[in-house]
Amino acid sequence: MSERKPIRSFPADIPCEAIMDSVADGVFTVDLNWVITSFNRAAAEITGVPAEQAIGRTCREVFHSSICDGACAIGACLAEDRTVSNRSISIIRTDGVRLPVSISAAPLRDGRGRVIGGVETFRDLSELQLMRKELQGLHSLEDIRTRSRAIIRILDILPQIAESLSTVLVLGESGTGKELLARAIHNLSPRKTKPFVAVNCGALPENLLESELFGYKAGAFTDARRDKPGRFGLAQGGTIFLDEIGDLPLALQVKILRVLQERSFEPLGAVRSEPADVRVVAATNRDLAAMVERGEFRQDLYYRLNVVQLRLPPLRERPEDIPLLAAHFVDKRNALMGKDIQGVSEDVMGLLARYAFPGNVRELENIIEYAFILCPGGFIQMEHLPEYLQPADLGAAHERAKPRTMEDIRHQAVIEALARHKGRKRPAARELGISKDTLRRILQRAESG
Repeated sequence: MSERKPIRSFPADIPCEAIMDSVADGVFTVDLNWVITSFNRAAAEITGVPAEQAIGRTCREVFHSSICDGACAIGACLAEDRTVSNRSISIIRTDGVRLPVSISAAPLRDGRGRVIGGVETFRDLSELQLMRKELQGLHSLEDIRTRSRAIIRILDILPQIAESLSTVLVLGESGTGKELLARAIHNLSPRKTKPFVAVNCGALPENLLESELFGYKAGAFTDARRDKPGRFGLAQGGTIFLDEIGDLPLALQVKILRVLQERSFEPLGAVRSEPADVRVVAATNRDLAAMVERGEFRQDLYYRLNVVQLRLPPLRERPEDIPLLAAHFVDKRNALMGKDIQGVSEDVMGLLARYAFPGNVRELENIIEYAFILCPGGFIQMEHLPEYLQPADLGAAHERAKPRTMEDIRHQAVIEALARHKGRKRPAARELGISKDTLRRILQRAESG
């Protein structure tokens, strides 16, 4: 039995901090209470948080990542005593910029092998992501991703619109992403550090809407025991998003008009007006111009709102975005649920491309979320879709598609394994328990047959 060679160690005169600071990737460690115990130089540069400000705070407070509300990488490796490798997520830097990163995590042990915390490394993927977008013709701003020329034109002028502080009217069907666009306008504006307050004017009862918008003073009505700020008060210095503004009753339309004209409002029971330092972004899925003609919407308010008009086309008018959005929602659910779904199958993509999407982007996201519940891994198949999308003859089609011979079964297994491994033969053969040569022969026999 050969003598075991000793493991090399770093010279004692080289401090661990110097080694960690020489690494290009961000590295940090946490204890069992998620408190950061070390934070290297690259971590500080990527996040914009100096090490002395990060150490002693929880990782959630520093990173605000897309998986902090579930599927935490360090949490998974500590709970299951395993390593998590190369997971793509996003974090928010101190300047508010969302940054794509690739992370890996592992349990941290003491000299006796006891778990005392976790270590995580992360790599900035923003330049790589930018190169991919340029190659794919993908445009994005904030959380908006598109290949649609109509939306690209909006994204090109959105920074100037956000900077102007003018009132914006966003038109589009339900589920097209009107609130996402409103948030992008706010985040690109000088008001980005102040509140963004969203109000669905169609979801609140008419008798409560005024107090919700403008607040009330103590004694304004029977149950008003103390002052309560309204949404305009909460949005001071920031942006208020008035969704479904076409549903506002005429009496409240007058009050919104006053806010836009005089930059002030009166809470219920107040004896004097309060200033309204608020930028208004309104949205609707209704035809406001037609409502003006019918006397259902005030013309003067319509003109006040319609300073800048942006129209979001429905998803059926931009089918080129369906594969892009589906892939984005798959990545999002993978991060949230800790799964490794590869994407959607060709059959599913074909069905999605033909579907009219009355619920637009929101409906597509709901479809992917539903499929994640049923899909155990690999690619999302037709049987993982909601029932209303299932073809009537799906069962019969599956019966006809079943392989009839052992050779057919082996060939189908090879094709599915190759799809899961993106065409790479060696890992596909390893998964199937066959040699690479056997896999190649199965493919050749199928092609020659």
